[in-house]
Amino acid sequence: MKLPDQRWQVAVPNPKQVEQLIKTTKLPPLIAQVIINRGIESSNAIEIYLSPETQTLPSPLEEFPDLEISVKLLKDAITTEKKIVICGDYDADGMTSTALLLRALTHLGADVHYKIPNRIKDGYGINEHIVEACANEGVGLILTVDNGITACKPIQRAIELGLSVIITDHHNLPKKLPPADAILNPKLLRETSPYCGLAGVGVAYILAVTIAQSFGLLKGLVNPLLELFTLGTIADLVPLVGVNRRWLKRGLRKLPHSKLAGVQALMQVTGISEEQKQLKPDDIGFRLGPRINAVGRIGEPQIAIELLTTDDPKIALERAMQCEQINNKRKSICEKIELEAIHLIENTPILWKRDRVLVVIKSQWHHGVIGIVASRLVERYGVPVFIGTYEENSSKIRGSARGIKEFNIVEGLDFCQDILEKYGGHKAAGGFSLSASKLEAFKQRLSTFAHQCLKTQHLKPLVIIDAQANFKELTTNLYQSIDQLQPLGIGNPFPVFWTPNIYIVKQRIVGKNHIKLEISQNDYNQTEIYAIAWRWGEYFPLPKRVDIAYKLTENDWNGNSKIELDIVGIRLPSYPLSASDQKSEIFQYQGRNYRCSFSATEKKLKIRNDQGKVLAVKRGERQGFLGTTRENLQNVDITQQRYFDLIKIAMEVLGL
Repeated sequence: MKLPDQRWQVAVPNPKQVEQLIKTTKLPPLIAQVIINRGIESSNAIEIYLSPETQTLPSPLEEFPDLEISVKLLKDAITTEKKIVICGDYDADGMTSTALLLRALTHLGADVHYKIPNRIKDGYGINEHIVEACANEGVGLILTVDNGITACKPIQRAIELGLSVIITDHHNLPKKLPPADAILNPKLLRETSPYCGLAGVGVAYILAVTIAQSFGLLKGLVNPLLELFTLGTIADLVPLVGVNRRWLKRGLRKLPHSKLAGVQALMQVTGISEEQKQLKPDDIGFRLGPRINAVGRIGEPQIAIELLTTDDPKIALERAMQCEQINNKRKSICEKIELEAIHLIENTPILWKRDRVLVVIKSQWHHGVIGIVASRLVERYGVPVFIGTYEENSSKIRGSARGIKEFNIVEGLDFCQDILEKYGGHKAAGGFSLSASKLEAFKQRLSTFAHQCLKTQHLKPLVIIDAQANFKELTTNLYQSIDQLQPLGIGNPFPVFWTPNIYIVKQRIVGKNHIKLEISQNDYNQTEIYAIAWRWGEYFPLPKRVDIAYKLTENDWNGNSKIELDIVGIRLPSYPLSASDQKSEIFQYQGRNYRCSFSATEKKLKIRNDQGKVLAVKRGERQGFLGTTRENLQNVDITQQRYFDLIKIAMEVLGL
């Protein structure tokens, strides 16, 4: 029997705060606990969280020092008919930003064009080749979106050639800023600013609205721009807090009734109904966003730009169908690379456990999708992942990285800066390139960094849980209360609950490697709930009795709504520990599942297998006790290899 090797982090209940919050909000106890877990405690913060539009926002002109200069530069360029070029990026944030400003500036009468670098040929962001092409084409103003903050040489070249430059970006600031005429970046704002979490498309939105206001031509423009802001912000996985939360709440209501031909076509090909009162972040994150992103990963970005800027329904549908085809191809490539990566990892399982980081490199992997594969490997193994492919006749490696809670990717890359040719990113993700001859040095340096911030017990997927729930609490009312917390996503995660010792009534494999379950709590006669464990076919069949962690979903069929569960965590049933037991963990050894605990006061280690047999060992002693009850305990010599290895692993897992 095989189960996911996970670590569960369950929030500490706070009954007093929950009781107070229930009195003021009338929310169910589970939802009150979720809000407390998010660190939202004051009555004002709770009101803004539940109703973001009640927050009073400062003017962007007061917050962004260069916004007024940017508006002046753009107004001058429009009124004097200077040619403007938007330099975008090939991801969903960059392409929605480009489309947003193309729409806005065209609406204002600008002579505006765009350039997006090719992911494979040019790499990320504005470069000197683009700058020189703009100068040769008579461009007067370059406007970057979602890039440019680290592009000192290209921006310097633009200034030398007499071009004006406005940088709009949201990435981390370098030590030296480029010599642009104006820079708009939320990282330049105070940390308490409601605008500090904006994605690139959020900065573009503020610039577009402000310039349209200065011309008195904002009417009819706000909704289209807000919809593009919503698409790009959710697809870019930025925190859904501050103005992001406020504007997304409105944007998600507007999208189902969008007048944009491209959005209508995209919803048509993905099966999203116009009857929906509002979209949810998952509709964008898993359905609309990937189809836009896929174009930048393995296709031509202009397909997505045309989709989002055209007003012709026929062209929009053609481009949406192209996005669909490209996304299907992207999924196929991802699946192939993921299987190959898993094969490489499983053949050397000891290495990543020893190094505390996964570095997977193989030739002929498509660079455009390896970041997605990295995320899946993090979900599977729970360790930081650096994945790459060989380029330039195998002399160079180019890759992507994804982190875990305890491992900061950009700090890890900083630690290797003398080995790398180029790198960038943030806490959770990044990209890098290096000479193939330096691969071993890169692996060793990453391992050194990983040992500084990761312990053995960190090397498994983390499931963060909000509260324990009884199945009787899992009602439509609870689901509707969760809906009040939308938008849910990065920075405001979907609530996760857990229920101990549930009974699996039925289970079967469905679709591509998913497990469909019918489950009940406590006894066989209780009302059963349907659940699904996505991509968990390798663990089929699951034990009859397990603890589960899950998210709530609603299945609406023929007008009937039914609560179902998305399983995100599973483990063998918990068993009671004594009051002195300080630590408890689950681990796997030689294909079997074990739970271990350590009593600090008794200095006793207990290891229980999936058949209920317990090995109890006192620290410093060579003899232990083995059995299922006190009556059948027998003495065992724990220096025997099988016991010694088991104890060693348990101590590592517990961090002893």
